[in-house]
Amino acid sequence: MSSIEVQQFTYRHGDVELAGYMAQPSRYPRAAILIVPTIMGPNKQMFERARWLASLGYSAMVCDLYGKGPIDNMREARALADILRADAEYYRERFHFALEELRRRSTLGNNRIGAIGYCMGGEIVLEMARGGEDLALVVSFHGLLATPLPAKRGTIKSRILVCHGRADPLVPPKQMRAFMEEMDFAGADCHIHIYSGVLHGFTDISGSSGSMDAIKYNASADRQSKAAMLSMFDEVFENKRTPDQQ
Repeated sequence: MSSIEVQQFTYRHGDVELAGYMAQPSRYPRAAILIVPTIMGPNKQMFERARWLASLGYSAMVCDLYGKGPIDNMREARALADILRADAEYYRERFHFALEELRRRSTLGNNRIGAIGYCMGGEIVLEMARGGEDLALVVSFHGLLATPLPAKRGTIKSRILVCHGRADPLVPPKQMRAFMEEMDFAGADCHIHIYSGVLHGFTDISGSSGSMDAIKYNASADRQSKAAMLSMFDEVFENKRTPDQQ
């Protein structure tokens, strides 16, 4: 079995310096996965996700949002997010550069690449799919579904998995209906898993601290959404045996 190698590094989007964190098996990764964090930026939980995916045989890179590392204050995070979202094309471009960094640093010997995101990160991976990024799969966990640039017919190349809490007040039913109509119009291969009674941020165990009434961890939805992601990984990436497993 391969050991896990961890790197911390910087990369750039124009004049913005960003921090990356990568974990990957030393040999023969099955696929490469970009991890896009919540509005609060890259943190310990996201780094743990990267190491967990690496233990399953994937190259996994946690990208940066603002070039400021993790943000402790929600008000500051919202202000930074508003600035980043103000130009939709620039917003998408920020994460195109992250994908290019993942491709460059991964020891991947094939072209199987996916992206997963949480909250704002879920919104971002959907924007990447809408923009036609060459991705096999994107997975959104409690991500926002609205967009200023709806997908055009035939633009989306990736398969899509959306894991959504039915009681999430940040994504009202009208937004979900509009998203489903958008995906149908675009001809996207989109799976949507909905968890009844579940709020926003259901994968974030620190979300039960009470900082926002809309956010609450849900252990069952966390487990089920993670299982759905791994099942989709098996289907999309085929999880063929690597040379050191034969």
